Amino acid sequence: MTIPSADVLVKQCIKGDISAYRLLYERYSKAMFNTALRITANRADAEDILQESFTDAFFQLRSFENKATFGAWLKQIVVYKSIALLKRRKISFLELDLTAGELAEEYKDDEAEIEYSVAVIKKAINELPDGYRTVLSLYLLEGYDHEEIAEILQIAQSTVRTQYKRGKQRLLQLLKKEDVHE
Repeated sequence: MTIPSADVLVKQCIKGDISAYRLLYERYSKAMFNTALRITANRADAEDILQESFTDAFFQLRSFENKATFGAWLKQIVVYKSIALLKRRKISFLELDLTAGELAEEYKDDEAEIEYSVAVIKKAINELPDGYRTVLSLYLLEGYDHEEIAEILQIAQSTVRTQYKRGKQRLLQLLKKEDVHE
């Protein structure tokens, strides 16, 4: 049995086809859960965000205008809900006024020497402070650029760059520390 495309499923949902809702959920739930989990680093929060995001998306299907794919549209909802949760918890994004040269000088590490399994990297990312983890996840794993992240988080681009650089440095430190203990 061939599963219809997301566009066809969206049209079927709008017409009230219950099975189309289930198929959309099955198609996107794992990826959206992983997105929420990478940002929040909390399984229960990610599950809640997943359910809220699908509920919102299904209620707003008529406003979905196919400017992006359904998956991209849903992912945006998941990202915004994840960020909103972190903001409610009042994560802090450090406002730093360092030049790129100062940052480069401050963090000289050879990234090429570090090779780790996905499990170790995920564990280290989850140990990062919320601000670092959020920016790194959005940039490295979700594919947003610094400008988009700044808009999503409603912070300055310079803050995003600083969070990214510092988060990456902290991640490298955690990974090196993990390497010592293995």
